[in-house]
Amino acid sequence: MQMKTPLGGRRWLGPTLLWLTLALLVTSVEARTLRLFVIGNSFSQNATRYLPDIARDGGHELILRKAQAGGCFLERHWNALAAALADPTDPAGHLYGGQSLPELLGDETWDVITLQQVSWLSGDPTSYHPFFADLSAYLHRVQPEAEQVVHQIWAYRVDADRFGRVTPDRNAADQVEMWTATRAAYRAVAREFGLRLLPVGDAFQAVHEDPVWGYRPDPAVAAQTWVEPAVPEQPHSLHVGYRWKDGTFGKDANHANVAGEYLGALVWYGVLFAESPTAVTFVPDGLDADFAAHLRAVAAETVAAIEPFNRLEAR
Repeated sequence: MQMKTPLGGRRWLGPTLLWLTLALLVTSVEARTLRLFVIGNSFSQNATRYLPDIARDGGHELILRKAQAGGCFLERHWNALAAALADPTDPAGHLYGGQSLPELLGDETWDVITLQQVSWLSGDPTSYHPFFADLSAYLHRVQPEAEQVVHQIWAYRVDADRFGRVTPDRNAADQVEMWTATRAAYRAVAREFGLRLLPVGDAFQAVHEDPVWGYRPDPAVAAQTWVEPAVPEQPHSLHVGYRWKDGTFGKDANHANVAGEYLGALVWYGVLFAESPTAVTFVPDGLDADFAAHLRAVAAETVAAIEPFNRLEAR
């Protein structure tokens, strides 16, 4: 399948030449408008939180709409769509804040539509079928001009109590296994359907494994008593981690915090706008400048690394 490139129809340059060209021409980058439709859940919400800010930082216009529901997996997305198509008044089809997928897509033409599996099923290849194919076929039918792109989510933090499923009857033993299985499953789906990939999970893992910038849990934390609103220091974490919620101290090792949301949006920006994340000057409030610079560098390396895979004719 030939790759559709909505932003001017140009294919990517080689990674080194691309970043060098962008660095030299950074002041004369052509402003673009991207119409992006996201189908996902809280993980796509995390990954796109700062994407509008980064797009503006690059001088671009981003028109963004989302069909998201917390914890939503591909089968649930498809079942809601099937209900809406069978009876547009059926409440079962109105999954997204009282609206259905056809209602949200509307009569507009979208440049890019993203799809993802829920995090806890992302490493199990059996969970994608037949629902990814069904959703993809519907989108091709109603949005034939849109490029479908796969959003590869990230593994849970190294100190998570439980990791995502890798087979129908087994969960990953640790973060590395979850990332490895998730990466393989997303690549298999992208390859099968001839789609490009947003490798956010690879960027997260590169930060996790960095000897300087990777998060390292403190074994003494669990033994301490914490009084609201105090929480442990969690340097370089990409996940929410320890927190207070409704008066209870706990840990969210799954969802992205500000740093993780920034990293995810940088990867989306690099792939969808074909520009180096290292040129981004926007930094979220409260994020350490040196850590932010490292995240931009990791995003750039990750986007460059996926470029051969995303040139579909090279597979």
